[in-house]
Amino acid sequence: MFQQITILGPGLLGASIAMAVQERGLAKRVVAWSRRAESRAKCRQQDWCDAVLETPEEAVTGSDLVILCTPVQTIVPLIKQIRPALSETAIVSDVGSTKRVICRDAQNALNGLSATFLGAHPMAGSELTGMEHAQANLFEHSACILTPVDDTSTKVLTKVSTFWEALGMIVTSESPERHDEIVAHVSHLPHLLASTLCAYLARQDQSWGKLSGGGLRDTTRVASGDPQLWKQILEQNRNEVLSAIDGFEQVLHQLKAALLNKDSAGVIKHLEQGKTYRDQLPTD
Repeated sequence: MFQQITILGPGLLGASIAMAVQERGLAKRVVAWSRRAESRAKCRQQDWCDAVLETPEEAVTGSDLVILCTPVQTIVPLIKQIRPALSETAIVSDVGSTKRVICRDAQNALNGLSATFLGAHPMAGSELTGMEHAQANLFEHSACILTPVDDTSTKVLTKVSTFWEALGMIVTSESPERHDEIVAHVSHLPHLLASTLCAYLARQDQSWGKLSGGGLRDTTRVASGDPQLWKQILEQNRNEVLSAIDGFEQVLHQLKAALLNKDSAGVIKHLEQGKTYRDQLPTD
């Protein structure tokens, strides 16, 4: 599909993309760059990487597709940095968890160039980080949300969509604003709930944790995510996350009221609605 793909930030997602690209023969050459020298050294030991460059400008030179897999607050500054080195036909994309700010600022950063930015958000990964946890099948059967803007060409949209489908993903397109609303509810809010539950339990008797079963571990798995990375995500998607919290609080208060009023029918209705939604979620 591509002569050369560049991965900027080969952590869990970036390295998994590179592994999948190599395994499926989607590019003749995979190039990587990492901000840290030790990560670049580690990349050079991997068989999924054809070259590791010392600067992002060197890494993107000659690439058809550049994928930024860095924290959300670093994506736009990095695009500005690599701008002079991009080829005229380059497609620049990312894997960021927020899109409204990134798509707007990335578009401005590339203004005047033929190179195109198209945001992407593969809904895959885990609470683990680092290339040591990467796997080529990480994206299979998971959703990927592309976020085209008004002037995104059909050709670019089709090419990027085909790329993620080739990695095994189920691709859909939404506006950057709609994307942020969706993920605030189905990704960012669940992370906050898991973290808040763990923060609450941390203030209780510490011995209780040793008595918990698998349910607590399953419910709170994502709370192990990197707090610094999540701080950036929550700050960039602040308004949508606050709206999701407001909606959740209303439903929680309804359940609390049902318990206070000994409204068994209300409690059952709440639990049944939750079970029905959970049972309809796609499985791994």
